[in-house]
Amino acid sequence: MTDEIQKKFQKELELYNGVQKDIKKAIGLKQQLDSQLNENKAVKEELALLKKDSEVYKLIGPVLVKQDLDEARTNVSKRMEYISKEIKRTDDHISALENKQEALQENLNKLRNDLGKLKLKA
Repeated sequence: MTDEIQKKFQKELELYNGVQKDIKKAIGLKQQLDSQLNENKAVKEELALLKKDSEVYKLIGPVLVKQDLDEARTNVSKRMEYISKEIKRTDDHISALENKQEALQENLNKLRNDLGKLKLKA
């Protein structure tokens, strides 16, 4: 009986540790996305300061390519929308992982209590 509970406890602990790693990865991804969003906001603000006849260049590999100002503004806005959606998706994923982590924590506590009770009886 004690061996079964210990095996269950070990499996739950492994799952719990896996979920913790997934949460750390997701948080790292969210931080990266936040950074990208802030960079794009800065670019959007800079583009807003430019006059209609200003020249804008886009870095493609090692080459600067001339780009239309309106096209540049549109591209930055679309990129910001995409990044915002990815942030929302990542937040939802983190939330789901945290809920899973809480459930696993409850199971671990229950199994720990069961093991303690069995050891007291023995």
